[in-house]
Parts: sequence; structure tokens; C-alpha cells
Amino acid sequence: MMKRSLAVFLIAASTTLAFAAEHRGHQPRLTPQNSGTTQLLISVSPVNSRVVWAAGTGGTFVVTTDGGENWKTGVVPGAETLQFRDVQGVSDKIAYLMSIGSNTTDFRIYKTVDGGATWTIEFTNQTQNAFYDCFAFWTPSRGIAHSDSVNGVFPDIRTTDGMTWQDISANMPPALTGEASFAASGTCITTQGRNNAWIATGGSTIARILATRDGGDTWNAYDTPLVSSASAGAISVAFRDPRHGIVGGGDLAANNSADMATSRDGGKTWQLTNMPPVDGAIFCLSYIRGHGDAKQGDDEGDRTVVITSETQPNFTSGLAAWTPDEGRTWFKLPKKVSGFWAVAFANPKAGWFVGNNGSITKISF
Repeated sequence: MMKRSLAVFLIAASTTLAFAAEHRGHQPRLTPQNSGTTQLLISVSPVNSRVVWAAGTGGTFVVTTDGGENWKTGVVPGAETLQFRDVQGVSDKIAYLMSIGSNTTDFRIYKTVDGGATWTIEFTNQTQNAFYDCFAFWTPSRGIAHSDSVNGVFPDIRTTDGMTWQDISANMPPALTGEASFAASGTCITTQGRNNAWIATGGSTIARILATRDGGDTWNAYDTPLVSSASAGAISVAFRDPRHGIVGGGDLAANNSADMATSRDGGKTWQLTNMPPVDGAIFCLSYIRGHGDAKQGDDEGDRTVVITSETQPNFTSGLAAWTPDEGRTWFKLPKKVSGFWAVAFANPKAGWFVGNNGSITKISF
């Protein structure tokens, strides 16, 4: 679903109300970095606090191995006219990219195993009217990619070996009329553990979450209270454990429409949070805690989220905000935090915004 996606949502949450009180008024440290490109950077994927991949327009990718002190920029041969809407970093050598374009076969999945020196096309779409929005991985070799519905079916695909992709459309729930996802810089789908995944949808009369507990073999569809229409719905989703998750969205064609809800039962039911202090719709969200070098049992950042919004009439990025308690308490980020499309964390001390004109800012709580 071709969408204007000028918003980044960074969600930071705390484990207790005491944590919220402790951080009231606290602003994270923001450090601009030089990406080496002026191309729009759409998606970002930290592997750990030192290795980070990002990608965007003009077939461009960037990677750092020193926490952003230096970035290497490259263009994937043959993808110069494509946008990379999603990126998955595995190591300093291995990463995946998902491209979109104006033609059916422009929807592709690329992989590098040599730090971006060469790229292999693993998947090329052949389904007319498919629009692959996002992908996510359980392990370096197990992942799933999600598309808007085509004739009532989601033509989703899955890899179990990190090299080949298989059609799992027959496993997916039937789509509602017009049901689709918003690319959300790759955050319309999220994975957790070894087999859990959730997909955010909109575009129809109900905003839903599609959920699997067995690696994509079977799925359930659950309704959310978020607004839904042709231009609205559930946009970005994340889970911090098998039960607790958060979804953000709103109407991309209207201001003051930000919606966010939380779940405590694995996505089966959802409760609206307090209204985020941003204009437009929430486009991208991320729990502060990442997989990288976050320690087991270190839950300081487990419930924190940061957000920015897309606003009308020019689809410009609105103000950003963060919450230490999954939407009960909100703090605005400085006005300079704008023009960013995506945010993700390796740990509370190492997160990255990416966006317009190749802009990258490191964020540390």
C-alpha cells in the first residue's frame, strides 16, 4: 500500500510508576551523526550498540560498526530506483533489505553476507497488486514478510533457512475488504521469542492484529479499538514479551488522530492509552529495549516508547514524544526531533533515529 510515511514513534516504558516519577522531565541525550548520504533513510536495525544498519531511497544502505562514529554508505546494484522500506541487521557482515517500487517485480528481498560488498536477490514478487510492507525475523535464518491483501488473501511469505522464501498465504486469516498494512518503516510486523509474531492492519472498517504462536503455521485475527478507514488503522506494533505489547496508529489523512493501545494477553484484547501529545498519526514505534546487548533481567527500558507523527497537509513529521509506562504518562521530545521516519534500540543507551536527507541521530536514555 503506497503510503506517505513521515513519522517516527519511539516508545520508552518503565517497569513501575516509580520509574515514571524518576524520569519525569528527563530528556534523553540526542547526538546527531553523519550518515554520508543525503538520501531519505526509511528504516533502521541495530544489531547491538556498535553495529547498526539503515536503508532508504535510491537503493541506499548505510552501516556502522563503531556505534555511529563512522558510517559506510552504499547503493545496491540494480536497485538505484527503488526504496528500501525495511532492513534487518544480523551482524556486521549479514543483513537483509526489502525493496518497493512502481512495478510488480520491484518488491524484492536482498541479502548480503559480506558487509554490503555484494547483494543477492532472494525473493522477487510475481503477484499482481501485492505490496510488501515489512518483514521481521525470529533468528538470522527464520523470518516472515507481509503484504497488503490481494483479492481477500494476504500473500505473505516465510523463510526457514535464510535463503529461500515460501508462500504461506493459505495459513493467513481471510482479509477484510480493503484491509492492508502501512509500511511504518518496517514496524507493521514484529516478532518475539522463537515463534510469536504480530501484524498491524488497517484500511478497512476495523483495525486488526494478526497473530501467530507457531512461526506462521496458524494465525488468529483480533480487533483493536484504533480508528480504521482507507487512510487509517493500526500502523506500528511491538511486543516486549509473549503477553505485553503496544500498537500505534491513527488517520494518516487527518491531524490530531494519534491512537495507541496496549495488550496484556498476547494481542487478543486491547485497551486505549492516554492520548499521545503529538499531531497526526503514530507511524513508527519501538520499545527501548532491543535484542542486541541488552542483558537478561535488565528491564529498565522494557516499557518505554518514543513516537513522532505524520501531519497534514504536507505529510511532514510532527513532534516526537516518549512514555515510560506504555502510554499512561507522556513527555515531549525537543522540537529538533523531527523529520525522522524510524527509530530502534539496541539497549536504553543506544538507539537511532533515521530520516530525511540522510539524517541520523543517536538517542540515549
